[in-house]
Amino acid sequence: METKTTPGKSSIQFGILFGVIMILELVISYVLNIGTENKAFGVVLNLLNYLVFPFIFIYLGCNNYKTKLNDGFISFGECIKIGLSIAFVASFLYGVFYIVFNMIFPEFLPDMIEKIKDITQKENPNMTQEQLDLSMAIVQKVMNPYITAPLGIAINCFVALLHSLVIGAIVKKERPATF
Repeated sequence: METKTTPGKSSIQFGILFGVIMILELVISYVLNIGTENKAFGVVLNLLNYLVFPFIFIYLGCNNYKTKLNDGFISFGECIKIGLSIAFVASFLYGVFYIVFNMIFPEFLPDMIEKIKDITQKENPNMTQEQLDLSMAIVQKVMNPYITAPLGIAINCFVALLHSLVIGAIVKKERPATF
């Protein structure tokens, strides 16, 4: 009887690695005080976290499963499972860390919201106080760690699904049917 290797074995290690990289990005930006006021840094971080890293880690996870764990075969569905698993593990780790980080550094969110408020006022000098208050209320709700963590998981899983579809089309190699 042959043993079936699950895609989870390949995805957990790459999900943890991706999660650790996202955590390091948050810590480095906090320690170096790089954040909302530096638009280039934000653009680079978004490109890395939503385009480059998911593609790389999902590809590596699928290729690892195909070559090392499954005798050179991988189905389209297994690619999707691996991609979603990697994104879920990474996002879950990041989400838990983000919640803990906000408990350890309670000044983090108020400082971030104040910076966002200053930038908003600078970029929109004609904005009324009522509009500013409304936008800051929305920002506060969205930046709440208990909202951000699940929302981040959902967004990253959706992005991973798109990457998995592309990668699955590239690396899939179905096992030949045997009688």
